Amino acid sequence: MRVVIAEDSVLLRAGLIKLLETSGFEVAAAVGEAEGLLAAVREHRPDAAIVDVRMPPGFTDEGVRAALVMRRESPEVAVLLLSQYVEERYAADLLSTSTSGIGYLLKDRVADVSVFLDALRRVASGGTALDPEVVAQLLLRRHRDPLDRLTPREREVLALMAEGRSNAGIAAALVVSESAVAKHINSIFAKLDLPHAEGDHRRVLAVLRFLDGEA
Repeated sequence: MRVVIAEDSVLLRAGLIKLLETSGFEVAAAVGEAEGLLAAVREHRPDAAIVDVRMPPGFTDEGVRAALVMRRESPEVAVLLLSQYVEERYAADLLSTSTSGIGYLLKDRVADVSVFLDALRRVASGGTALDPEVVAQLLLRRHRDPLDRLTPREREVLALMAEGRSNAGIAAALVVSESAVAKHINSIFAKLDLPHAEGDHRRVLAVLRFLDGEA
C-alpha cells in the first residue's frame, strides 16, 4: 500500500515513516505543509494520505482544506486525518463529501500501533475510522431528536459503528451475537429515518446524524 504523509512535526513525520515502512507500507512522500501534500498526491497517486489537521502557515485547518481539495481531485485516495485535540467538525467536513475512505484519529492513537494501523487499513479499503473520543463527545453533546429515540444499547452500537467497527467487531465488544447486532442496527436505521436505498452507506449516514449540526 502506497501512502503519502503530511505532518509538520519533523519527529512525528519521521516516526510515521519508520512505523509504516516496518509494517509493510510504501511511503511515497512525506511533506510538512498542505501545498506539498497536494503536489505529492498528484505525482504519486497513493492509496491513502495521512494528514495533520493543522499545518503551516496558519496552523488552523490547512490540512483539512487540502484534504477536501484532494478528495475532489482524487476521490480514490483515502484520507486519515490526525489531530492533537478532538475537533469533530473536521470529520464532518470530510464525511459530508464522501461516505467511504475517511478516518479521523487523535495523534495519541499513533502510539497504539495496532489501533493506528488497523484504522489506516480500514480507511484505505474504503471504510471509515472515527476516534472513540470524537464519538464520545458527540454522544454527550447531541441530545436532540432523532437520537433521543435510541435505547442505551442502540447508542452503544451506534458509537461502535462510528468507530468503524464491523458487525462482528461490535458483537465481540458487547459480548452479544451478530444477529443481535444486526437487529439493533436495523432499528437504528429506522429510528434515524434512514430507509434502505441502493448505493447509500447507511452506517456512515447514521454517523453523519451525529455530526450534523456540530460543525
